[in-house]
Amino acid sequence: MTSPCVREIPREEHLAHLRLSPDASHLQIPEWGDVKPDWLPESIGWFEGEAMVAAALVLYRPLPGTRRFLAYVPDGPAIDWRTPRLERWLDPFIAHLERIGAFSVRIGPPLVVRHWDAATVAAGIADPDVRHLHDLPAAGMDAYALDAAERLRRLGWRPCKEDDGSGFGLGQPRYGCHIPLAGRSVDDLRGALAPHWEQSLRTAERAGVRVQWGTASDLPEFHGLYTATAAHDGFKARPLDYFRRMWKALNAEDDDRLRLYLAQHDGDVLSAALMINVGSRVWHSYAASGRRGRQLRPSSALLWRMLCDARAAGAETYDLRSITPAFTEDRLLGRLRFKTGTGGRAVEYLGEWERPVGTQGKVLQRALGVYLGRR
Repeated sequence: MTSPCVREIPREEHLAHLRLSPDASHLQIPEWGDVKPDWLPESIGWFEGEAMVAAALVLYRPLPGTRRFLAYVPDGPAIDWRTPRLERWLDPFIAHLERIGAFSVRIGPPLVVRHWDAATVAAGIADPDVRHLHDLPAAGMDAYALDAAERLRRLGWRPCKEDDGSGFGLGQPRYGCHIPLAGRSVDDLRGALAPHWEQSLRTAERAGVRVQWGTASDLPEFHGLYTATAAHDGFKARPLDYFRRMWKALNAEDDDRLRLYLAQHDGDVLSAALMINVGSRVWHSYAASGRRGRQLRPSSALLWRMLCDARAAGAETYDLRSITPAFTEDRLLGRLRFKTGTGGRAVEYLGEWERPVGTQGKVLQRALGVYLGRR
């Protein structure tokens, strides 16, 4: 069987392909390239004859002082990862990147290796002897994902190191939380809430917390809560312009791709979050809250409304994004308890992988390491 050929495709062709691929990540839509001004986006397709069988968004970052690029495919590419011959897909992809001038490539195979149900995670949080998700029995494991890891190693790929926090720092979360929505009623969702979550939701409802959609004009108020959250949790906040650019880019092709939700009480916005809709999945992003009104549990009311809206819109999975796999840090453990308390399952992805491209790839990878070490 011959390998597909890989070539650049127009944005419109990429969008048309995504309409037939309901499981595509929001990081793999062409609009995401418009959110990242420091990266050069390219839509590519895999073709068998005239038929496009896969597509991906590639982001290129120039290496200072050269005409070479670091190539990054977040949450992708969405190829057939279950095939025993991954090189059939990856070899023409690497050849295309080499023609572009890439010296290194990083990918994020969209594969879940194992998952744990909410009850198991809750029991682990309550057990002082449990230190990591891997100490708990998994509810399921995907042998195909484990095989894909071995095949990647044989083809010269290596697992990526953790994000170093630099301008070249990359990386999507290795562990996440998914809430299944397909075939479930609102009563089913409510019945799956952990007791502490149900109590928080009732507190918010009795207090009169109201949740509504926001508009672009509400982004500054959202950003105020987000920067307060960043200061409290110890991470670097993105500037307001980033969210304005995200709003414009993601809603350009579909005006319901990105939503802003606001939880209010007596006219004050107490909590907020973004919802990204792509195909059959919804992503919960940049949740933010201030210190004021925390006793009213606005974050519970906010997420509950977002869950119900996602279900009503036909989403099959609600992705709550990153969780900690380590049961040793109180702040992150509280976030894990909040997310899995919705009845969501903890998941472990295959993670991100990298390999050099071309004859100078390894040399330029080392040069990039030196450059980052001096920043």
